[in-house]
Amino acid sequence: MITIRSVLSTLLITLGLSSFGQMGSAKQVSWIYNSKKIADKTYELQITANISGNYHLYATKAGVEGPVATIFNFSPNPLLAFEGGIIERGKRITKREEAWDGNVNFFEKTVTFVQKVKTRSNAKTNVNGKVEFMVCNDDMCLPPSEITFKIPIGG
Repeated sequence: MITIRSVLSTLLITLGLSSFGQMGSAKQVSWIYNSKKIADKTYELQITANISGNYHLYATKAGVEGPVATIFNFSPNPLLAFEGGIIERGKRITKREEAWDGNVNFFEKTVTFVQKVKTRSNAKTNVNGKVEFMVCNDDMCLPPSEITFKIPIGG
């Protein structure tokens, strides 16, 4: 009976530690959202990812199929016009990863994603959206996460 209890305890501890490692990418990245006025009715959305530990976050163009690239989906807002695409500000690393059988693009520690928007009026409004992303380290990848955000601008 003690042997069965020991085996069950070990199994539960192992499953608990295994699920701790599977909490998802959101546990390894903190996000900061800002807007900066750069001209009349023109703003830069600055979305900064702070990546913890030895994880890396894939770029908006990961380079190969397999890893989940960082993707921003902005909700429609009739008061806003988006100009161009997302610009990445940070030290992008391109490295061959055998797991993906190719060269991948990613960031370590921190990266700021910038999107330019123009307002169609002087009224305050919000940019709402979602960011989908995935982090990996040399040993494993965590499941992708999706985070919603709201960035106030204008006024």
